[in-house]
Amino acid sequence: MSGHSKWSTIKRKKGAADAKRGALFTRLAREITIAAREGGDPETNFRLRLAVDKARAENMPKDNIERAIKRGTGEDKDGAAFESITYEGYVGHGVAVMIEAVTDNRNRTVSDLRHALTKAGGNMGELGSVAWQFDRIAYFSFPSSAMSYDKAFELGIEAGANDVLEDDGTIEILAPVESFKVIADALHKAGVQPSEAELRYTPKQEIELGPEETVSVLKALEAIEELDDVQNVYSNLKVTDEALAALEAA
Repeated sequence: MSGHSKWSTIKRKKGAADAKRGALFTRLAREITIAAREGGDPETNFRLRLAVDKARAENMPKDNIERAIKRGTGEDKDGAAFESITYEGYVGHGVAVMIEAVTDNRNRTVSDLRHALTKAGGNMGELGSVAWQFDRIAYFSFPSSAMSYDKAFELGIEAGANDVLEDDGTIEILAPVESFKVIADALHKAGVQPSEAELRYTPKQEIELGPEETVSVLKALEAIEELDDVQNVYSNLKVTDEALAALEAA
């Protein structure tokens, strides 16, 4: 399992406080709203289906899910108009970041991000200044208990995956963007509920720092992730086992 995935696991263990659940539900609701613009039926809109599945996995109330879908389809006329935007920039130590946001106020989002990046010792970049350092891929992960590695490998490769990995009780499937729906449908048909299923940015090359610097950057990335409008943050930081141990001890 990649260092970034292990970092996510640590954050989930440490961040189970109810105070963060409201913010999580807000992010999930926005994800559902954006996905529902392509159709309000999860059975025919696979992006919506995955967003709803993710919300259910986090025990998001059914009423919240239904309201988010109605906002996306336009049935809820009082809902704010959200848009998806990707920002680029750098945090400390030259680490590049791609930041996905969903917002109803671009000026607020840019202001918050610029402040957070500057505080982290970095800056906001122009369009294209960072994106060339990343590939866009389809990504899935689920517990090894849900499906054996051999079956997952066969399913993934037949559906167009580039790689299928297993580590520490987790299976990861990496694939081209265009294979996302095929793999999502294959997992759904096999009765496997992914822990994560998304299009994400992955670095072409990673920057390795010392444990202390890595922890510093990870905390800066976490602060950016906690901004209200931010959905996902991707970086080219190499997260080593030593850094993870230091982070867990922090």
